[in-house]
Amino acid sequence: QVPLVEYGGGLVQAGGSLTLSCAPSGRTFDRYWLGWFRQAPGKEREFVSGISWSGSFTSYADSVEDRFTISRDNANHTVYLQMNSLKPEDTGVYYCGVGPSSNIRERIDAVEYWGEGTLVTVSS
Repeated sequence: QVPLVEYGGGLVQAGGSLTLSCAPSGRTFDRYWLGWFRQAPGKEREFVSGISWSGSFTSYADSVEDRFTISRDNANHTVYLQMNSLKPEDTGVYYCGVGPSSNIRERIDAVEYWGEGTLVTVSS
């Protein structure tokens, strides 16, 4: 069973918006950091945004700062990524991943559980 499930990917024109959701499946991840990562064709998976379990701390890659917003609803065990002003270079498979510390921001191997990903395609 996949521990995390992503929703909300799709095709959007440049300048448009999408909201991704990530929810646990089969267990909860309270007190974990959750991050959004993306992988473009032919490129390595990269960190996009992360949020602490309380929601008090957030982090963003420079490339998405001021355009993306991460939030967390612990009552529903769901994390969201609001993506605005999308660019073609935002295209890729977006994954959510959880880990026990903020190290997920710097180290992919700090992620303990992954979802299967959702495809975001931004057309020019």
